[in-house]
Amino acid sequence: MNIELVLFGAFALLTLLSAGLVIFAKSPISSAMSLVATFFFLAGIYVLLWAHTVAVLQVLVYAGAIMVLFLFVIMLLNLGESTSSGPRMTVSRIAGGAAAAGLLVVLVMAIWRMPTTGAFTGAQAVQSGFGTLAVIGQTIFTKWLLPFEAVSLLLLVGMVGAVVVAKSRI
Repeated sequence: MNIELVLFGAFALLTLLSAGLVIFAKSPISSAMSLVATFFFLAGIYVLLWAHTVAVLQVLVYAGAIMVLFLFVIMLLNLGESTSSGPRMTVSRIAGGAAAAGLLVVLVMAIWRMPTTGAFTGAQAVQSGFGTLAVIGQTIFTKWLLPFEAVSLLLLVGMVGAVVVAKSRI
């Protein structure tokens, strides 16, 4: 047992706990702050996987910019404390739980069937240039240009939509 494995387990457990808090938090602001913690723990996992550039981008883009946008929308819509009396079982919650359970079963089956030979052995198996800005930029702006632009357009539409919905309350 080495320190990388212990840190990976700790980051994975903390990621799962903070992601659970995102789902089960009573207040939208608490949920958003738990999402920030989840992003930071994911960045720690990326560092352990020798993807330092992706870890920095995770913190800058998601924990920084995207979460500022989420908090802006939450505060603009004046979503304070939740006033619900308790958990209600609805069809959509049951369907969502069933879909999550099905996804967990598929994930466990995929991990169970993975071959154990030729596994990742650490830093020696990392290709040169892996995770560098040049390789990431080349990939994003050649192979993934359309999805990259679609995501930026969706974020813009979400922000404009939040302002339009909140404008009627102001």
